[in-house]
Amino acid sequence: MRFYTTTHHHYCGVDLHAKTMYLCILDRDGKTVLHKNMRSRPEEFLAAVEPFRNDLVVAVECIFTWYWLADLCRHEGIEFVLGHALYMKAIHGGKAKNDKVDAFKIATLLRGGNLPKAYVYPPEMRATRDLLRRRLHLVRRRANLLAHIQNTHHQYNLEPPAAKIAYKVNRVGVAEAFPDPDVRKSMEIDFAMIEQYDTTLRDLELHLERRAKQHDPQAYHRLRSVPGIGKVLALTILYEINDIRRFERVQDFLSYSRLVKCEHSSAGKKLGTGGSKIGNAHLKWAFSEAAALFLRNNPEGQKHLRRVAGKHGKGKALSILAAKLGRAVYLILTKERVFDMERFLARAS
Repeated sequence: MRFYTTTHHHYCGVDLHAKTMYLCILDRDGKTVLHKNMRSRPEEFLAAVEPFRNDLVVAVECIFTWYWLADLCRHEGIEFVLGHALYMKAIHGGKAKNDKVDAFKIATLLRGGNLPKAYVYPPEMRATRDLLRRRLHLVRRRANLLAHIQNTHHQYNLEPPAAKIAYKVNRVGVAEAFPDPDVRKSMEIDFAMIEQYDTTLRDLELHLERRAKQHDPQAYHRLRSVPGIGKVLALTILYEINDIRRFERVQDFLSYSRLVKCEHSSAGKKLGTGGSKIGNAHLKWAFSEAAALFLRNNPEGQKHLRRVAGKHGKGKALSILAAKLGRAVYLILTKERVFDMERFLARAS
């Protein structure tokens, strides 16, 4: 957990919503100099903070509407801090909770150096990252359609298709196997939507790959050098990280990627682990997938996994392999070099 500890003359806490925002500004002595509710409009925000622009810092909790305010502060040269929503227990756990109280608490945490920071993703690559996350939503919708077709076969006690209908060539004659015309029509609708998703996803992935080659082509190609990391996983890792230099240590990166567990202890006694939901879920998925794909057609990797599984069990061995790949990616991006299988297995051993 990182806190914002820089001192300023004025501290502005913002309880931000889609249509309204509540501002609370404290001076360096803790005196409230502004309490104001207003519309979420750039001109109204700038007018409200204008008298306090001298050494001002603005903080807002990390919710879905923070983009425009961060970009506005950046354009105006105002220091901006994004509060980590899961760490800001002082707001969520209070007895009284409203916009005025929340804005005051954010300003107080900011002034006291106790505001937990989240990463302010820069606008240059942020829209591409969101587009990549939108792709995941489309993939899940397509998977739901495939699952519906399979479930319908079970529903009518019909043999499922012998080959995977995820591939277009294997869909011929599948809908015609249903004798009921309405069920057959339902299957035809599913297949038509799947074909549309196939076309959309191909175009989207081509666009994302072109953008990656514009933003950071060297990093993208270095990520592709890792066995098991293909086009989609490389895109995910590249855009979810943005700048590897924001992680001072490899341990920070592994924690952010949810690849290691955090120990809880008190009075010398271990109380288990926690914080499994704190970090980047997309990186956790990417490295878990990469660990499974790393073993495909890789006898050396399979041999290493068997050795680790003999000591820790197969499930934990895959988690260890995912963490090793995360460490390798950190070194690849920081040292600016391609993946070296011999060095990876030597380190893993």
